[in-house]
Amino acid sequence: MPDDLLTMDMVNSARQKLRGIIHTTPLDYSALFSRLSGANIYLKLENLQKTGSFKIRGAYNKIAGLSAGERRLGVIAASAGNHAQGVAHAAFRAGIKSVIVMPEGAPLSKIAATQGYGAEVVLYGQGYDDAYGRALEIQRETGAVFIHGFDDPEIMAGQGTIALEIIEQLDGLEAVLVPAGGGGLLAGVAYTVKQLKPGVRVIGVQARGAPAIYLYKKGCGGEEPPAATIADGISVRIPGAMNLEVIKKYVDDMVLVDDDEIAMAILMLLERSKVMAEGAGAAGLAAAIKGLPEIKGLNVAVIISGGNIDVNVLSNIIERGLVESGRRLKIKTILPDRPGNLIKILTLLAELKANIIYINHHRTRPRVPLKQAEVELEMETENKEHLDYIVKSLNKAGYIFEIL
Repeated sequence: MPDDLLTMDMVNSARQKLRGIIHTTPLDYSALFSRLSGANIYLKLENLQKTGSFKIRGAYNKIAGLSAGERRLGVIAASAGNHAQGVAHAAFRAGIKSVIVMPEGAPLSKIAATQGYGAEVVLYGQGYDDAYGRALEIQRETGAVFIHGFDDPEIMAGQGTIALEIIEQLDGLEAVLVPAGGGGLLAGVAYTVKQLKPGVRVIGVQARGAPAIYLYKKGCGGEEPPAATIADGISVRIPGAMNLEVIKKYVDDMVLVDDDEIAMAILMLLERSKVMAEGAGAAGLAAAIKGLPEIKGLNVAVIISGGNIDVNVLSNIIERGLVESGRRLKIKTILPDRPGNLIKILTLLAELKANIIYINHHRTRPRVPLKQAEVELEMETENKEHLDYIVKSLNKAGYIFEIL
């Protein structure tokens, strides 16, 4: 990509266009995550941005630069969620028509939010790539301007305004962790940071189930299989070609995080910092928590890129997180079907300070022997040590049970 396709004049111009349209989001120091990572962690809270993610920055910057003739034809985009809302809201602010093609499996909450911003939503295909192909077909039929989610210099410039804010908000900035899918955010932030603070390290973070940019940066890129990760905002199989050129030149390193690490970061953000983040939004923090040696002792900005998480996904993450942290125990046991046996085990659990939240008592299931009852119990526990103590105590009392 020629250097003049992305310039600081473009980034500064984007900032001017965005004044009065977006929020300057907080950069919040976290003592907890600083202790866990060994670095000084500052959360750049783009989850508090209008539409719930950074995407409106690039989308509005692109749309604001359209000619009068282009505006009359309207805009079209393909997205699984956040870009859809960014384009829809930006088009609404600009007073032009927008059509968004979303995968058929897109979360209902994101579909409703996109329609709420005034866009026409077309559902097509099983993933982003299918939706992208259909959007291009509609673009050729209607002449509408295609607003790419990441592979566009104006999009990159809009996302680069985040870096301008971070640099102003944090004296002594030494590193930035940036989630990456298609690469628009990473490219825009990396370019801007390196122009203004070349000594600051820029580290991109991808989900292990969608590692295309990581593989490219490591010199082993190629055709990627379908992406599979809970971080749907960065679940991109083929990154932007222009983005990759910028990333190759300006990004210092790429790291991968597992879905379990992302899920734990979401849960910790919610419980400890009262911050709602989606999978993509929590990826950078997941990388920090796992302990990156290259950020130890540094002042690090972690971009929380969005907060539009589906409530069903959030519920599953909370449940799994409680189990993995030793705060939820579910068991199944067989008891003699005689008066007093159920109250006996419940009394023991009460003495062990387990809080019962669910109980199911089966006497007539085919696999349950006559004169016996199958009992399922779910309980709250304090931590792993408390859970282990309860398990040992039940074993000592002679109960035979299965942990579910």
